Amino acid sequence: MADGFKLVSTAGDQSIDVKVGVTLVVGRAVNSDIPIYDPTISRQHAQLSAEDGGVRVKDLGSSNGTFLNGSRVSDTLAAPNDVLTFGKVAFYVREHAKPAAQPKEAPGAFAAPKPAGATIVRQLPVGDVGAAIQSPLKRVSSAAAAVAPAEAAAEPTSARSAKKLELLLEISKQLSRQLEVDKLLESVVDFTFQVMDVDRCSILLCEPSSGDLVPRISKSRLGEGSASARHVPQSIARKAVEERVAILTDNAAEDERFKGKSILMQSVRSAMGAPLMSSDGTVLGLIYVDNLTSTHAFTDEDLEFLIAFSGVASVAMENSSLSDRIRHEALVLSNFQRYFSPDLAKQIAGHGGEMKLDMGSKREVVIMFTDIRGFTSMSENMAPDDVAHLLREYFTEMVEIVFRNGGTLDKFIGDAIMALWGAPLSMEDDADKAMKAAIEMQQALVALNEHWQTSGKPSINIGIGINFGEVFAGNIGSEQRMEYTVLGDAVNTASRLCSKAAKGEIMISEPFKKRLKRPPEVESREPIPLKGKSQPVANYLAKY
Repeated sequence: MADGFKLVSTAGDQSIDVKVGVTLVVGRAVNSDIPIYDPTISRQHAQLSAEDGGVRVKDLGSSNGTFLNGSRVSDTLAAPNDVLTFGKVAFYVREHAKPAAQPKEAPGAFAAPKPAGATIVRQLPVGDVGAAIQSPLKRVSSAAAAVAPAEAAAEPTSARSAKKLELLLEISKQLSRQLEVDKLLESVVDFTFQVMDVDRCSILLCEPSSGDLVPRISKSRLGEGSASARHVPQSIARKAVEERVAILTDNAAEDERFKGKSILMQSVRSAMGAPLMSSDGTVLGLIYVDNLTSTHAFTDEDLEFLIAFSGVASVAMENSSLSDRIRHEALVLSNFQRYFSPDLAKQIAGHGGEMKLDMGSKREVVIMFTDIRGFTSMSENMAPDDVAHLLREYFTEMVEIVFRNGGTLDKFIGDAIMALWGAPLSMEDDADKAMKAAIEMQQALVALNEHWQTSGKPSINIGIGINFGEVFAGNIGSEQRMEYTVLGDAVNTASRLCSKAAKGEIMISEPFKKRLKRPPEVESREPIPLKGKSQPVANYLAKY
């Protein structure tokens, strides 16, 4: 057995000696054997002790957990070359034998040496994209700041870190201005090639319905024709997405954790993958990069940058998606507000792709017709401008009543109005709302007539007919003009009831009366014979 083991921080700024026969407590408290001052570390986080073959790790009920190679553990043995993560602070496990051979690591350095085939699995802070970006950025900026200008030439790693920090900030600005998702993803891939030594890069997005990863864009230094998302190893992609971890393997073919035919067939030497995560912890997709030779094997520095880059890209994707949704809803809202009440229009716009008005369907709805009695003869004695002004005032008041009661304006037919309840959205009290609207229309007309009489205009009277039944609802028309409407026998019945209603009357059908939860007092009328119906249609006069 070795004299003990050493835990070396992946950031290179701390190491922990774990010797045989000694038990250590890692925690944020100042009296811990190994204090780690990070907010993700609990006061007493974990207990460490050296055993034959590795370091025994026992989690002490920490809030943010202890992880071995990305998997949360409570009591386990960490072998040499494994990665232990306390909260969000990661350490390599090293044998303590031959301490002189351990290289002295500069503060702020990114990576400790790794043997061929080593794998780094970095747990991402689910639900906090900002933290995913800021943690690597702090290490990048710390490494860059530690190097004086005169020493920059002697410190290529730190100089490269400074350059990557500068590029990452610039990338963030540029991506924030890109609103189209496809162009945004192309920019992400292009920036990846500019900043990192990669042979291939692919972005796969999660299908919302199935959760499957769908290839969206893929490029290769070897030529556009050789780039295909088929080269993304499923074993790496699944682990990154399902466990929400960033992965680096510097010898994929030898890595026991990611055995797969695609790795061997594609001759993948070094690979990295990081999930693209939304602010609420939902996985949006995956960014994957690899190299086919050992010349440019990835390091922990590269993984840190990919994590930060994936965070920036995720924020940009969310912003792009939000902009698309806002533009779509604004367009839908502007179109629908002509026909639907403002509240209903917002609901329809908010349904997005879930409500396709152009896909007709059968629905049970309430149909109302209103018609001005004697309008043709009255308008013959009025100037056209006076007729238009009177109708504008009348329609404005009537449509406002329909909207206020949750109805939909189907259309104007000359001086008649057709309104709906139950399409495209239905409510339990649609019939009662329609009944209330009809009564308010008749009452509002009394006030309008008084106003018109004071200005010398003629008074008008309306008849109203209301029916309930099954119709075909959807966008009807040609490619040049479409309108949302309903068709069917129930519409014809409502129209006939309206034609039978005298001045100031509201005629309702038997099916509509049965739908009312709070029916008004009604008077039965003589059934109406209708073409195509074997029996006359029962109807009632609603009193108000």
